[in-house]
Amino acid sequence: MSRTARTASATLTVALALGLSACGGSGGEDVAADAKQTLTVWAMGAEGEKLAEVAEVYEKAHPNVTVKVTPVGWDVAHQKLVSAAAAGTMPDVAQMGGSYMGEFAELGVLEPVDTKTFDKKDFFPAGWNQGEVDGTAYGVPWYVDTRVLYYRTDLAKKAGVDKAPADWQEMRDLATAYQEKAGTKWGLSIQPSGLDTVQSFYPFLYSAGGAIVDDKGEAVIDSPEAVSALKEYGAYFDKGLANKSVQPGYDVVKDFGNGRVPMFFGGPWHVTLLDEGQPQIKGKWAVAPVPADSTSASQAGGSSLVVSKDSEHKAAATEFIRYLTDAEGQADWYARTKDLPANITAWDSGKLAGDANLQVFKKQMDTAKSSHPSARLTEINDKVDQAIAKVTQGKASAEDALKTAQSEIEGLVKK
Repeated sequence: MSRTARTASATLTVALALGLSACGGSGGEDVAADAKQTLTVWAMGAEGEKLAEVAEVYEKAHPNVTVKVTPVGWDVAHQKLVSAAAAGTMPDVAQMGGSYMGEFAELGVLEPVDTKTFDKKDFFPAGWNQGEVDGTAYGVPWYVDTRVLYYRTDLAKKAGVDKAPADWQEMRDLATAYQEKAGTKWGLSIQPSGLDTVQSFYPFLYSAGGAIVDDKGEAVIDSPEAVSALKEYGAYFDKGLANKSVQPGYDVVKDFGNGRVPMFFGGPWHVTLLDEGQPQIKGKWAVAPVPADSTSASQAGGSSLVVSKDSEHKAAATEFIRYLTDAEGQADWYARTKDLPANITAWDSGKLAGDANLQVFKKQMDTAKSSHPSARLTEINDKVDQAIAKVTQGKASAEDALKTAQSEIEGLVKK
């Protein structure tokens, strides 16, 4: 989504909030969970297709409940949810990313999570926090993801390094050694500018102990920790270790395979992409936790499942979500989709327990951070994107770029 589209969307959402204030609240007496009924569910992208398969299995065990799953493309998901919220036609259950949660909670269209049914202790803290707004949980974690460091072990050995970098200095030293001793074009692939550059910056920001907005909802992007993180991030471009000009749609997997790029921060989906798309480097790469500054921390991603405030099928919706998010349902979902379970117990057996690469992601999720929920999160991130670009392109110091971003974000969080 372009910056213009994102801003327009946010403006539309704020305007809609005025009209929605009168239509939040219960849509009538709730239907019993085991009564004959149809449950409407929206799920995004590939999850929407796979969830229909799970719904068929669920219906066999719950013959009175028909689960109607509507797949929605991520490119139109936000628009469809906003329109449905305005029209009072939200589905009973919807998949919702963390970046949406603050916005739709503010609109008053989400039912608080039944915490007698769902215990936050069963889930990764960062996964649960993504669905929580102002101390109230609105989403049950469905699946999680986070970014870890992918690195070429064969090229590291050629460069004289036999272990993963554990901290910032070791990572920068390895990036330099890759170029000087192993002949790679770049040392590390991180995004220099453009939409959602902040996604590449999060491992630096959170590992330094920084944040964009703190737990109180106050802007803190000009903190000493954030400045330190952006200085380190910018150093890769200053020293020619990272590419200052990356085209939209750039595929790092190909350059990782041919050795032009020996390190990048990636999600769990990259394991499959590398196994299937770059078989020539099998056994020549590994994943490791994000190199630490004050700690090793990364961004928590994934999706939650929410129930509409106006749903007349809340009991059935809760039962369906419980089926999807208990340990057994999560293990089944991983087998179908390779989405990482949000339920911690699901990691205790099977492939999840025995796969060394996957266990790195689990370890990273233990310390992962989620963005503070805000109805204006996309606009806030846009200001950080611009600050990062100023530094990577040599147009401002980290201090000056983040001072500007701080002032702009303060105006957004106070509105």
